[in-house]
Amino acid sequence: MKSDYFSIVGPVLNSGKECEKILRRLPEWFGDEQTMIDYGIEIDGLPTFMINIHHQVCGFISLKMHYKESAELYVLGILPEYHHQGLGRAAVESVTEYCRNQGIEYLQIKTLGPATNWPSYESTRRFYLSLGFRPLEEFPTLWGPNCPCLQMIKKIL
Repeated sequence: MKSDYFSIVGPVLNSGKECEKILRRLPEWFGDEQTMIDYGIEIDGLPTFMINIHHQVCGFISLKMHYKESAELYVLGILPEYHHQGLGRAAVESVTEYCRNQGIEYLQIKTLGPATNWPSYESTRRFYLSLGFRPLEEFPTLWGPNCPCLQMIKKIL
């Protein structure tokens, strides 16, 4: 996807280090050191779409393919100075179109569940709801005792 303001390029592999730099600028969502390292390592092997403004990377979104019918928007990160400018929405729409072209029927995301009452994640859940994702199930201990995981899904085909 390309506009006069930004472009979304991908999928690419081996972008973990570049993506980890972005995650480090988002401590409200990715504040744990080991989590950031783990994301960087895993992203290297995942199809990743880079969000660029004037040839500078300002964000990314990575996919995890689970089955031929389903994929997960594994991680999305956009530098804080570019929040609320439509880049996240455009990235999700671009990845959704890519998945449709691959014959994928369902997209899912996992995010921190509402039981935590964490403002950053409340806005994250609203963002995904606005894109048509719907809550499926909350797993109270998947990510640890105080980190309930909310799984959300969207039918795209």
